[in-house]
Amino acid sequence: MAELASLKLENKPWPGGTHSLHYHYLALSEPGPSLPEFLAVGYVDDQPFIRYDSRTGRAELRAAWMAPVDTQYWETETQKQKAWEKVQQVEMWTVMGYHNQSSGTHTAQRMFGCEVQEDGSSSSFWQFGFDGQDHLSLDVETLSWVSAEPVAVRTKRWWETERCYAEYDKAYLEGLCLTSLHRYLELGSQSLTRKEPPMVHITKHMTQDGTTLRCWALGFYPQDISLNWWLDGEELTLETEHVETRPSGDGTYQTWVAVQVPAGKEAWYSCHVRHPGLNHTLTVAWESPSNSGLIAMAISTVLITIMLIAVTVIWSKRCLQAWNKKSYVQTPGQDPESQCPVTAGTPQSSLLTEIPFTT
Repeated sequence: MAELASLKLENKPWPGGTHSLHYHYLALSEPGPSLPEFLAVGYVDDQPFIRYDSRTGRAELRAAWMAPVDTQYWETETQKQKAWEKVQQVEMWTVMGYHNQSSGTHTAQRMFGCEVQEDGSSSSFWQFGFDGQDHLSLDVETLSWVSAEPVAVRTKRWWETERCYAEYDKAYLEGLCLTSLHRYLELGSQSLTRKEPPMVHITKHMTQDGTTLRCWALGFYPQDISLNWWLDGEELTLETEHVETRPSGDGTYQTWVAVQVPAGKEAWYSCHVRHPGLNHTLTVAWESPSNSGLIAMAISTVLITIMLIAVTVIWSKRCLQAWNKKSYVQTPGQDPESQCPVTAGTPQSSLLTEIPFTT
């Protein structure tokens, strides 16, 4: 995606909390009426703000706070995504050939981005997937490609012939990506730096192993949150089960933490919640069945939404543990080993290009 390199980060503090800039690319071998051949979506803090669809051939805004951006930004984005569309299609068909596949429905996924923690530290990722599975990732520290399956060794050899691709990726992830994230946070400050406190409830579940209390935090923003079970003034750690914080689908987040308790001792346990939207630690205890019945019904409805969302993000969340990858411009029949150094107008060069940006 076109980035905003004009911003100087000196003397400009980061907003509190954890913030990220991610891009997700998807190529499809057999598109349909409702499925594009190529789709690219950009996210700031898991909130989509830009989208390119091969059916429309245009980069379009997906967040109201991007409305003031001038037309040159969108024109540049459109041209860049047209180039990436060709790149990812070639990559997909190449990997299909490695798998001895020449037809059928297949997908190629690329995800890359950067993240800044509350303490100011940063991290990045870049990875390529095939048919929903990890294929290849970039180790930014060593500038080496890491294969996730046997077939990916062939892709690894292909990409390692041109070290400059990894160098471009590293330069983007550790430089322009962070610069752009800072600028996007400024543009969307009212939305992206807002604070919505969590709704916290506790549900009780009977299993073969005994009684489980589950502390739910729903509808909060930003995603930074701490949920812990306490017993007799002591925090429980080893005895609890956590799930990863996930998007709710409405711009907020949700999560839960569970603990097994002796029957009849539920009232001894309490859930402690800390979140930027709360001005103090919230302590919630188990409520009687007469009061918690409606809550359990409401959360059951929410669970359906969680499951649907999880299907769409599971590969993304799993990949964020080890991610990195980039590309090269290649058309069918070209020698991939002849594509470096990258010339002006290619996706590689545009990653490092300063895009004029005015509002």
